[in-house]
Amino acid sequence: MAATCFRPTRPPRPSAACSAAGLATAPGIDWIIGGIVAFLVGLVIIGGIRRIGQVTEKIIPLMCGIYVLAGLVILAMQAEKIPAAAALILRSCVSPEAAFGGFVGVLVQGIKRAVFSNEAGVGSAAIAHAAAKTDEPVREGMVAMLGPFIDTVVICTMTALVVIVSGVYADPAAGEGVEMTRKAFADTFSWFPVILNISVFLFAYSTMISWSYYGEKAWQYLFGKSRAAVISYRVIFLGFIVLGAVSSLKNVIEFSDLMILSMAFPNIIGGVILAPKVKAMLNDYWARYQNNEFATYR
Repeated sequence: MAATCFRPTRPPRPSAACSAAGLATAPGIDWIIGGIVAFLVGLVIIGGIRRIGQVTEKIIPLMCGIYVLAGLVILAMQAEKIPAAAALILRSCVSPEAAFGGFVGVLVQGIKRAVFSNEAGVGSAAIAHAAAKTDEPVREGMVAMLGPFIDTVVICTMTALVVIVSGVYADPAAGEGVEMTRKAFADTFSWFPVILNISVFLFAYSTMISWSYYGEKAWQYLFGKSRAAVISYRVIFLGFIVLGAVSSLKNVIEFSDLMILSMAFPNIIGGVILAPKVKAMLNDYWARYQNNEFATYR
């Protein structure tokens, strides 16, 4: 998996986009950016899951389309370098460092990178899919599996190829993460970082409104579904967006990594316990599918 994949799965520091874009961050600008982002997020989450779904179903295809199209243009222009880049990725996967790393280190870093890419194994996306109106939970589960495929196999692989064929992965001055990706885009066309900045903002914005719903469902489980409980959660969530904008990015990332890791362990254990039940439901669904027992519409 590409370490440069920048899809955020936790609300990032809003002012980070300014740094990636090369914009100066004047004193006090973090508060302004945080307030604006909190306002934009609040416009959506106040409407609940229906409004969140209406917004994300438009933003996510748009941001993926913009980013993938831009990446394909770069790869098409340097197509002769793609085989060597793919070989480098494969060699890195089987290197001694990758094969014999410490178990705990690999476990912690592996979960952090996986969650940073697609949230698989944490149990967060399942909260959103559980709200879908469907008669077949297995079918919804298969739809949910498309997310990790698109995020990791398509977008992260393309990102890795872009930063390798452009050569910025070996340039210490290129920075890390989105900064490295930005330089890879800028080396092709000077105006390409604008496309990247738009994609980064849309990724971050959709992440914040999605995770607001996940947290709200957990909050309701603990404190009830009263209007006061829901409103208090949304106010606290918006407040933390502003706080994240003015706090140290390192502290925000480390805290969110710790919290996400704490989610992964019980969810993985629960997944193992429920695996036999899931397998039985999958076998039943597949048998009915093969027997053409589902209604079809034309």
